[in-house]
Amino acid sequence: MLTYSFHDIGNTPLYEHLYKCIKNDIVNGTLTAGMKLPSKRSFAANLGVSAITVENAYAQLLSEGYIYSLPKKGYYVSDFSRSLLAPPASGEADTPPKEKPPVYYADFSSNQTRPENFPFSVWAKLMRETMQDKNSELMTKPPCGGIYELREAIAGHLRQFRDMHVRPEQIFIGAGTEYLYGLLVQLLGFDKVYAIENPGYEKIDQIYESYQVSRRFIDMDAQGIRIDRLEESGADVVHISPSHHFPTGIITPVSRRYELLGWAARSDSRYIVEDDYDSEFRLTGKPIPALQSIDLLEKVIYINTFSKSLTSTMRISYMVLPRRLAEEFQSRMSFYSCTVSNFEQYALMRFIREGYLEKHINRMRNYYHRQRDTLLHAIKKSPLSSFVMITEEDSGLHFLMKIDTGLSDTELTERARKKGLRLTALSRYYHRPSGNVEHIFIMNYSSLETEHIPEAIRRLYQCLAE
Repeated sequence: MLTYSFHDIGNTPLYEHLYKCIKNDIVNGTLTAGMKLPSKRSFAANLGVSAITVENAYAQLLSEGYIYSLPKKGYYVSDFSRSLLAPPASGEADTPPKEKPPVYYADFSSNQTRPENFPFSVWAKLMRETMQDKNSELMTKPPCGGIYELREAIAGHLRQFRDMHVRPEQIFIGAGTEYLYGLLVQLLGFDKVYAIENPGYEKIDQIYESYQVSRRFIDMDAQGIRIDRLEESGADVVHISPSHHFPTGIITPVSRRYELLGWAARSDSRYIVEDDYDSEFRLTGKPIPALQSIDLLEKVIYINTFSKSLTSTMRISYMVLPRRLAEEFQSRMSFYSCTVSNFEQYALMRFIREGYLEKHINRMRNYYHRQRDTLLHAIKKSPLSSFVMITEEDSGLHFLMKIDTGLSDTELTERARKKGLRLTALSRYYHRPSGNVEHIFIMNYSSLETEHIPEAIRRLYQCLAE
């Protein structure tokens, strides 16, 4: 009869230990298919445990399919291929160890928030208050667009800071803008042609490509996306960032904005997706008014995120749909569940209503202003200054730096990498290679350590001097 030791099993329940022993013998072939197991009473007596222990072990094995029972006959080992359970052979089948991401002395490509800049104490306080005051609400499934109180708070914030007068019912909350773009494709139609700025944020193209929709890449000039090229493309929907284009930093003037609205008005199927991703952080003057705020015909779909104002790891974004589209979304797509937890939604609602968001944005604007000035000052004092020209330094959390060098973008990027610097060239954001933007680099400064900036600039100069 089968015998197993129950010595030194620690806190493991007896039945669980017995279950694991029998399972191991079945998997390794000690107990073969069709073999009959001992009866519960005789097995328990042999092992010196209770019959209920054996019964619970058999029940677990039975539920997982390792054994089967026949009425009035007993329990038998199931027939299955052990090769399906066997671990992969060593050698080629082994999974290679994952490489750790490189750690840079200065990363001019990252737009992440530094940990010391996130309001942890305030957020923890609001989370505690939320859990104390909103017990039933936290356990209630929210509507597809998100909890009404947060949508109401966002509407108030947009009215005060972006001069946008929208109803909470027009606002839809989701876990990241990528998710919202996917919803928009489903709402507007897979048969539509989607236009993207060239150069532009590459993830937009990747999302549209994953949905297998037709897309066009529209060239830009000094005022933003070109209307003539947009007309020629046959696009129905255009995705733009008019208040601070990424990556060029271009701000679309009001004349071009009205041209865009005119383009959209010429067809019922045309819409503009306005991505307002970092409008809060214009460092000089007032924030540029949103395109949506001058849209009288309701052709603009406004998208924004809290990833810039709070942290990139907080996946809370929202879109504001024109009223007709909002009604259509509710009619056709309200079966979708909101992808942001109630805990975060209620905490964010308090963060906005109680004025913490406004204070945090003002604090971060001052911080980023100092960070930018420190970086520009370090460049100006360095021998690097005679090799570079800075543009678009006032519009957001990055600027452009044109470098006078005979090195290719790839060569300079690789030299910088070897010195612990991460650079990203503007040329990589074009749909097709463009020689006239060679040697222009995007300089993000939001995640830099301030004390590293002078040394980082010294290393960058060395890349050219060598």
